[in-house]
Amino acid sequence: MILAWIGAVAIGLSLGLLGSGGSILTVPVLVYLVGQDEKVAIAGSLAIVGGIALIGGIDHALRRLVVWRSVLLFGVPGMLGTYGGAWLAKWVSGTFQLAVFAGVMLLAAVLMLRSPLRHLDESRPTRAPWKIAIDGLVVGVLTGFVGVGGGFLIVPALVLLGGLSMHHAIGTSLMIIALKSYTGFFKYLEVLAELDLQLDWPLIGIFIALGAGGTYVGRSLGKRLPQQRLKQIFAVFLIVIGVLILWQSLPEMLGGS
Repeated sequence: MILAWIGAVAIGLSLGLLGSGGSILTVPVLVYLVGQDEKVAIAGSLAIVGGIALIGGIDHALRRLVVWRSVLLFGVPGMLGTYGGAWLAKWVSGTFQLAVFAGVMLLAAVLMLRSPLRHLDESRPTRAPWKIAIDGLVVGVLTGFVGVGGGFLIVPALVLLGGLSMHHAIGTSLMIIALKSYTGFFKYLEVLAELDLQLDWPLIGIFIALGAGGTYVGRSLGKRLPQQRLKQIFAVFLIVIGVLILWQSLPEMLGGS
C-alpha cells in the first residue's frame, strides 16, 4: 500500500500545483494499486477529490483567491451535470468507463501541452453567462460519468474565457471541483447500493488527509517552479497512463481475452 499512499500525496500535489488532475490520478491508483472494482474506485475518487479540493479551496478563499461569480456560473450547472453523469454510469460497464476515462486523460494531456495565451485578447467579446453555464454542465456530466473533477478543463476555461489570473483560476477551480465531485458522489451511492458494492471509508479518509497535505506542498512548490514546465511533465505522465489503461480496457470491451 506504500505506492497507494504516495499516489494520495501526488493527488494533492497535482491539485495544489495546477488546480486539476486529482481524479485523473485517483481512479488509476484505486483500481491498479489498491485493487478496487472500477465503479467503487470512481465513487471513491469523487469523495476523495471532493474532500481534498474543498480543503484547498477554503484555503484559497481565505486568501481571496476564489471568484464566487465563476463558482456560481460554472459550478451550479456542473453539479446538475454531475448528477446526470452518475445516473448514466449505471447503464454501462466499469471497463467502458475506464476506456472513456483514458480518453479524457489523453484530452487533458493535449490541453496541457498546448502553450497558454500569455495575454488575453481584450478585443474579444466577453463570453455569455449561458455559454459558461453550458460549459459547466458538459464538464459536470463528464465528472459524474467517469469520476473526474474536470479541473483540467475548468482552469483553462476560467483563464481564457473568464479572464481570471492563474492563481484565481486554481482557487476557483478547487471550489467548483468540490461542488461537482460531491454531487456526483451522493448520486453514485445509489448506483453502488443497486450493485451491492461497498466503499472503503477508512481508505477514503486516509487519502483525503494525505492529499490535503499534498495540496499545501503543491501550493508552496507552485510559487517556485515554472508551471508550464510542470504542465508538460504532467501531460507526458497522462499520455503514458492513458495509453496503458486503453491497452488493458479495449481488449475486454471488444470481447478479447
